[in-house]
Amino acid sequence: MNATIRPLGAALAASLFAAPLALADSSSLTEALKDSETRLHLRTRFEDVDQDGVEGSSALTQKTRLTYSSGSYEGFSLLLEMDDTTALTDVDYNDGTGINTGTAVIADPEGTEINQAYLAYQAGDTALKYGRQRILLDNQRFVGGVGWRQNEQTYDGFSAKSTALEDLELFYAYVHNVNRIFGESVAGGDHKHQSHLLNGAFTGLNAGKLVGYAYLLDNESAPGLSSDTLGLRWEGKLSDALSYNLEYATQSEAGDNPTEYSASYLMAEGLASVQGFKLKVGYEVLGSDDGNAAFTTPLATLHAFQGWTDKFLATPATGVEDFYVSAGRAVGPVNLALVHHTLSANEGDSDYGSELGLVAGTKVGPVGLTFKYADYSADDDSEGWATDTRKIWLMVAATF
Repeated sequence: MNATIRPLGAALAASLFAAPLALADSSSLTEALKDSETRLHLRTRFEDVDQDGVEGSSALTQKTRLTYSSGSYEGFSLLLEMDDTTALTDVDYNDGTGINTGTAVIADPEGTEINQAYLAYQAGDTALKYGRQRILLDNQRFVGGVGWRQNEQTYDGFSAKSTALEDLELFYAYVHNVNRIFGESVAGGDHKHQSHLLNGAFTGLNAGKLVGYAYLLDNESAPGLSSDTLGLRWEGKLSDALSYNLEYATQSEAGDNPTEYSASYLMAEGLASVQGFKLKVGYEVLGSDDGNAAFTTPLATLHAFQGWTDKFLATPATGVEDFYVSAGRAVGPVNLALVHHTLSANEGDSDYGSELGLVAGTKVGPVGLTFKYADYSADDDSEGWATDTRKIWLMVAATF
């Protein structure tokens, strides 16, 4: 059935959009055009990486994004978005596309491409999209946009989101292509899929929100990343100052994945606001199947988890256990946060290492300023999984 979904989806979208536009009243279309909006986003970033075992790297890159969103006519609208990433200095570092091997990776390759391009239809509390689009689910641990990198990850396909039923939020997407951060001009940059993403949230409980999901990934470009993941997430609230999150999921191979495995995911964290401080303590496990294969999250915004030095973009076969604590507060106009991770194997008794991170951010008018630092110290018992790594970022961003 999957093989027929893409052409059927294209035909359905064409029929849905063609009829109303053919009958459109010119004055109504004029009003829709008047309601359109164009935005320009600029982000300049300096990144420096010092990593044991390879030559250090530094990069100064410029991200330019131009977004056009139309007004609505009879519920129909469109969005077009172009992204460009340009290196402002020589590209003498490994940008993740296979060049300058032996140097530390800074995964911001140069390139210009369509970031989003979709037709949308809004019918009451239900929104449909067809085309290239951003998909961000829950905290992006399983499906996200990798927004930290200069080239965002977006998805080609069809999606539907509805809040038509009381206290229930439903989302479904069929994805046939994932536009990864390395750019479509690079071999293996995009991944072809026949994947289904389902997510439902029940918000009718005073104590919190219950989320259930099924992410059925059939990755044709990288079959080893094909998996079926089923899970539940609970976002609980004890008071305005105290909350907690609990999550559990199971995963097994799917599609043409050559490895048979079964692994689980577990997360528990508590959050508190105390005298201006935002505190968090958490424990996350990406389980292992007897050291042969481990729980993976290939569509996640991985930079937000297990440390900012990105040592665990791929899960080791022995899995990962991450105990983390963070504290943040505003000091005048500056928001500060400090986070610490202690990382170890789920299978066996190896300690991978620890990471300390610091971030400071502020805004001056429309301009956002960010300083970010991360220092990963590999443990002697890490079995060579990762090496000592220090990263520094300086970033200026603005949207007009």
